[in-house]
Amino acid sequence: MNDVKIHRGMAKLGEVYIFYRDTRTQGPTILCLHGRWGRGETWVDFMKHYGDAYRVIAPDQRGHGLSGKPPSTYSAEEMASDMVGLLRFLDLDSVILVGHSMGGRIAGHMAALHPSFVKALAILDKAASGPTTAQPIAEEDPLTKDWPMPFASLAEARSFLLKTMDSQLACDYFMNSLEETVEGYRMMFSSRAMAANIAHEGDWFHLLSRITCPVLLVRSSSHEAVSDEDLERMRSLLPDCACRDMSQPDHNVHLSDLAEFYRCFDGFLERIGASPASQG
Repeated sequence: MNDVKIHRGMAKLGEVYIFYRDTRTQGPTILCLHGRWGRGETWVDFMKHYGDAYRVIAPDQRGHGLSGKPPSTYSAEEMASDMVGLLRFLDLDSVILVGHSMGGRIAGHMAALHPSFVKALAILDKAASGPTTAQPIAEEDPLTKDWPMPFASLAEARSFLLKTMDSQLACDYFMNSLEETVEGYRMMFSSRAMAANIAHEGDWFHLLSRITCPVLLVRSSSHEAVSDEDLERMRSLLPDCACRDMSQPDHNVHLSDLAEFYRCFDGFLERIGASPASQG
């Protein structure tokens, strides 16, 4: 596991550059999509864990990290099209798709709108519910617009985030998006892009019946992101669906208990016939 090397690259996809991490290893390909305000860095342990038997790719999505931040809608449809473009750039026909939070919404849209590119889908702690009417787009990200940035030091940033976030994992999540500038430490994501993405977060239950590949729904034990009602409605609309609750309440279900999540994901890979044992 620890010998897996992570390579980095930049793909030019029309108007946007997409930065990505890639194990470049043999086996079925897993494409991992991070949540809002995050980076593909959140998947590094996952990449090292599965990189011996799978090719694992984790991009920074548009508006985030080292990827481009052009003026655009930052809708799930647009960001799903980016990922199709990335697969074409890498000459990949289809992948096992995993998305956390915002990444789960984008992954769901990709599976529904571009089904030939998705063999199987895992949606992590994300419901299909949302506003049913268009929302106004704010000038800045409502979550971070009042944060005291730039931070003078990493220590100052960490101190602020520990007091602001509800868990150490959430603090670390934002720390991974910090970069040093001549003024101090700022977030790498575009505030305007986050605001646009939030404004375009609508209800997507209507797409679920179009997702015919095997699906795994994973949620935290808190059920804050995915209510019982939302879970049951998603399960009823997805033709081939399995659900799993993690034992930890943290929204970062792929990080809060690594051993538990990997057991869950191993079971999914076995179910879809993509585990090393089922292939060998």
